Amino acid sequence: MSGVRKAVAIGGGTGLPLVLSCLVSAGFETSAVVTMADDGGSSGRLRAELGVLPPGDIRNCLVALAPSGEILAQLFQYRFPRGEGLAGHALGNLIIAALADMTGDFARAVQMAGELLQVRGRVLPSTLADVTLHAETTSGERVSGQARVARAPARIARVTLEPARPPAYAPALDAIREADVVIVGPGSLYTSVIPNLLVDGIPEALRDSASRVVYVCNVANQRGETHGMDAADHLQALVDHGLARADVVVVHDTDTTSPAAEVEPVDAGAAVRTRIQTMGAEVLAADVVDASNPRHHDPALLCAVLRRVV
Repeated sequence: MSGVRKAVAIGGGTGLPLVLSCLVSAGFETSAVVTMADDGGSSGRLRAELGVLPPGDIRNCLVALAPSGEILAQLFQYRFPRGEGLAGHALGNLIIAALADMTGDFARAVQMAGELLQVRGRVLPSTLADVTLHAETTSGERVSGQARVARAPARIARVTLEPARPPAYAPALDAIREADVVIVGPGSLYTSVIPNLLVDGIPEALRDSASRVVYVCNVANQRGETHGMDAADHLQALVDHGLARADVVVVHDTDTTSPAAEVEPVDAGAAVRTRIQTMGAEVLAADVVDASNPRHHDPALLCAVLRRVV
């Protein structure tokens, strides 16, 4: 494996699995560093009832790294539509929670789940601490809990973790330090991406790594959380929360495409791109939006752009 280039993708939510699939298809030895701030849905219920760390984002990344078409990967994603205590739970979440209970070690449970799925890469929690995300909105309101922050009616000004600066999971730091390229995002800015930067050691590992750091900016803003923010604002929020550098910023080219009526696109026009360049980053603008789901990136288009960057 000595000649294989190494890549790390940092984030959470639905954006991280897409990037992982791109990196694996490009031939990288790939690792995911995943936020542990999720407290909504099935993950939130398991955290509250079992005291387990949130398995949902971990599960999605494991499935993204599993061989396509495998029935076990499909089973991990199966979500019970009904049943007292079962409705809404993804089977993979329950399997990871069971492995964590059996071993008493969440990181080991994730590793074992990866072995079951025969994943092509590693999925690493950013921290093994039981953290809670807190936010302050631009209107001064304080909101606690990742799910509540995501639903905040006003734009987010800043987020913090409790406990503050939780220790990083050591293998996550090693992966960042050893990477040839690190991809940050896409994903919910304040609830999926930035929480990783609030973990002690991760900003420093990114700063000191010899890797090329690439930030993939979201194509659409989220109501409340990032309302009114352009691509330079997104990057500035990352810097304000600890990101020391971004060598390349990938944005959707809003100058040459018409926005969908139902979404607020993240403006990345010429003036915005100039502001990003003054922050020390190269900008790569391309049409990367999914025409059928304009809140997200098109998988094939994003993979093509990432191959150019990395």
